Amino acid sequence: MDYISALRFSEVRVSWGVFHVVLIEPEIPPNTGNIGRLCLATGARLHLVGPLGFSLDDRAVKRAGLDYWADVDVREWDSLADLQSTAGEEARFFFLTTKTDRAYWSAEFCDGDYLVFGPETRGLPESLLAAHADHCLTIPQFSEKIRSLNLATAVGIVLYEAVRQQS
Repeated sequence: MDYISALRFSEVRVSWGVFHVVLIEPEIPPNTGNIGRLCLATGARLHLVGPLGFSLDDRAVKRAGLDYWADVDVREWDSLADLQSTAGEEARFFFLTTKTDRAYWSAEFCDGDYLVFGPETRGLPESLLAAHADHCLTIPQFSEKIRSLNLATAVGIVLYEAVRQQS
């Protein structure tokens, strides 16, 4: 990257705010480690809602997060309700699922938004999606041969769209 490109990137970097990535009951340590790296790269805060399917001391989390894991802004929560009450009434939560037709790029993301993702093997609970139907988003998939994308891939797609919109 030359000086001009680096300068432009630094100007863009300051223009977006803090996004929040919420993982509800994550099950696969390397996914969480990779998502931690994505959060660090974008300045996002990572929220882990338990119970977790692993310990944060797990070597696989640290291996996937490499030596960056110690710098990730990560918060742990007992429940989504605890996180939501701490975030306040004005906080906007978007729930990512395969069970809606609204594409993620149709959302207008704002500084401070929360991007909520479910467990790798089952996604977000139907009751949660029904309660927040107006805030459900999906990543369109054009093949019927797959059920969903890898969690870290999905987080990267949506998080960088939010950053793109703010930059």
